[in-house]
Amino acid sequence: MLQYANGILKKLFNSSGQLYREMQPTEKLKTMLERDALNLLNHHGMLVKRPFLIGNNFGLTGFNEAEWRC
Repeated sequence: MLQYANGILKKLFNSSGQLYREMQPTEKLKTMLERDALNLLNHHGMLVKRPFLIGNNFGLTGFNEAEWRC
C-alpha cells in the first residue's frame, strides 16, 4: 500500500482517529524509519486509515467517492 501512496507514510495513518490524536505521531513520522512506522501500524490497527483496499495494480485508503467509483 505504501507504494500506491507514493511512498508517503502519512497517507496510511488515520489522522482523525482518537488513538492518533493520543499518540501524536505527526512530528515523529517526519524522521521515523519506514520500518518503524509500518511496525507502528502493524501493532496499532486503529492507526490504519480505512477503508483500506489493495487490488490488481491499485490501492486505496480512506474514502474518496470519485476514486472508489473506478
